Amino acid sequence: MKARLPKLAGAFAKSSSRKGAKESPPCQKLRLWLIDSTGSIAQAKFRLIFSTMPSLKLEIWSDIACPWCYVGKRRLEGALKRFPHAGEIELTWRAFELDPSAPRERPRDVSHVEFIARKYGMPLAQAQKSTDHLVQLARAEGLSFDFQNIRSGNTFDAHRLVHLGHERGLQDAVQERLMKAYFEQGELMSDHGTLLRLASEAGLDAQEATDVLAGDTYAAAVRAEEAEARELGISGVPCFVFDRRFAVSGAQSSEVMLNALTQAWSERAPASALAEGAVCGPDGC
Repeated sequence: MKARLPKLAGAFAKSSSRKGAKESPPCQKLRLWLIDSTGSIAQAKFRLIFSTMPSLKLEIWSDIACPWCYVGKRRLEGALKRFPHAGEIELTWRAFELDPSAPRERPRDVSHVEFIARKYGMPLAQAQKSTDHLVQLARAEGLSFDFQNIRSGNTFDAHRLVHLGHERGLQDAVQERLMKAYFEQGELMSDHGTLLRLASEAGLDAQEATDVLAGDTYAAAVRAEEAEARELGISGVPCFVFDRRFAVSGAQSSEVMLNALTQAWSERAPASALAEGAVCGPDGC
């Protein structure tokens, strides 16, 4: 069952897409969850259904190499500091590659500004102005983007480590460490030695991270999330999805994100819980 996603924000902030940074449309075509309950009666039971209010699930589609995603992360964190139910948010980072065909590392003799100018067919001066503006916005969020020393390349293996982080309850720490390394410290996200060091710094077990990078663990999971993004109509990141019912697209201000959290929290659907006891059924008492 599919349904269009209601907007939580009126004006959408910048996001990154496979066609470049632009004014981002809302995430579209998000599916509403269908909850099916099936089972057979193994013994006579009494079941009382009552409503409970669940936590709020927040999924964020992003790429390690997306500057707006890092800015959006900081702005979300600012909103969560003011949100009274922050401890009841189930936050999950989802994979999105801005360039799935990116090489291990792009040529280093081409500057970031030159790369942007060539990729989007804009004058060098315009690309420099856009980059400077982004650096200023990031600085306002406490981030120190270093585009002069950035090493651009494929981020697929980095996303696999983020999945390992999710399995070990360290996903946000891994996401943060990788983003900081990429945007502020000139680290290459396709280099396994670098990734192993960063994963260890984020708290992951070094041997587990080594095993993941040596094989294809989580590769299918990363591809599945990317496919799901396409199915949901997500073409630019960051995209913040609340309970698969609402979304905010782009690096919105902390104020907008706080309003989104508040609305999504107030409109979350109650879950059903069961209390069981003995009764008579079709198979006997």
